[in-house]
Amino acid sequence: MHVAHLSLADFRNYERAELPLEPGVTALVGPNGQGKTNLVEALGYVASLSSHRVSHDAPLVRAGAERAVVRASVVRDGRSLLAEVEINPGRANRARLGRAALPRARELVGTLRTVLFAPEDLALVKGDPEGRRRFADDLLVLLAPRLAGVRAEYERALKQRNALLRSAGSTSAARRGAGPLPGIEVWDAQVATLGADLLSARRYLLARLAPYVARAYDAVAETAPGGTGAGAAAAGAPADVVRLAYRSSLAEHRGEGEEDLSAEAAREGGAPPRDVLAAQLVEAMEQLRRREVERGLTLVGPHRDDVLLSLRGLPARGYASHGESWSYALALRLGAYELLRSEGPGTPSEREPVLVLDDVFAELDARRRARLAELVADAEQVLLTAAVPEDVPPQLTGRRVAVRAGSLGLPVADAEREAAGAGTDGPDGPDGSDGPDGSDSPTADEGAGADGADRADEETGRG
Repeated sequence: MHVAHLSLADFRNYERAELPLEPGVTALVGPNGQGKTNLVEALGYVASLSSHRVSHDAPLVRAGAERAVVRASVVRDGRSLLAEVEINPGRANRARLGRAALPRARELVGTLRTVLFAPEDLALVKGDPEGRRRFADDLLVLLAPRLAGVRAEYERALKQRNALLRSAGSTSAARRGAGPLPGIEVWDAQVATLGADLLSARRYLLARLAPYVARAYDAVAETAPGGTGAGAAAAGAPADVVRLAYRSSLAEHRGEGEEDLSAEAAREGGAPPRDVLAAQLVEAMEQLRRREVERGLTLVGPHRDDVLLSLRGLPARGYASHGESWSYALALRLGAYELLRSEGPGTPSEREPVLVLDDVFAELDARRRARLAELVADAEQVLLTAAVPEDVPPQLTGRRVAVRAGSLGLPVADAEREAAGAGTDGPDGPDGSDGPDGSDSPTADEGAGADGADRADEETGRG
């Protein structure tokens, strides 16, 4: 699988952009604030219908425009498919595959698969549970596109249930648990059924992912001998340094411990069946009803769970050094890549996702930079961004495209001369281009303690 062409209309700072692509390595090179990340963000949006930078669609549309359109020509098993998504903030997005309009935009998911490495990945190790839940759910959807619908329906049911709880909280009898709560049983059942589906899928996914992550960590951090190339992350390294566990709010309510998901500790069928999980969720919600009415939030379910990451028996969050945290974050992405190419849907050539490395090499020390470059060099297609050509590792030779002020294709040397004459760019305006420090740092919409995430947490009751 690879992308042959990417077209943008009114996306971020691009009024129009046409980017021909080919298998192998393509490096997008240019000063900060020019729109390099916007290009790979657009590609990721076609794959997942979401952005890795913001939590809603409005910032993706160029200032003054009503909508944005992204098209990607995807080559799978020698056949070309044109995937198109129209982004309409505040309204339903629309999608087309070839010449056919799709009934729902989410039916486009699975046409293109990407694995993105970005500076924000460090938050997978050091940050809050929300980022780890999203990592797991995004990977789930790539492996089983039907779960995009389950995920969306769960979010919708959760918001409706929380709205009913908040409404009931204004009634003194309901707050005391003395009065009925009309309609709550309907939402209990929906949240429980959809939540059980997500919970079961996450457990199985993480059990499959854990050995790939352990081996990838060994490959990146060189904790065990091994070869080079992407296959090194799938070779038989031991998994005693890195371990994954799943912390379920349902299990905690029932007095059960976290679930170890590494190696032989978890197998398909080892978790309770979905109908049992759904019944347990309904029971837990009934038992927590008074507290939920008081707080106006659903207090149990996959929206309050976490993926626990440990390193040598200690929680990686808080105990891992900065370098170890980067190795862990890279291992999570490499593990996802290996899982997709080894066990994903489709033929072997369709399984391999497009690798996207967004300004990652500037964040890494020389040793980790070299190791990551070696591990991804044999991927079918790699897109990377860099502020200067020197940030592109020598192992990743290939085509280079200069990006400057939303324009593509200048020779890199000419773009460098122009940048030297213009000086360093400052922070971007509302078009959402790269951040001033070269790390494409999150905006307030992304949810790193910002208003966007706070509003979402109020609606869904995420932990």
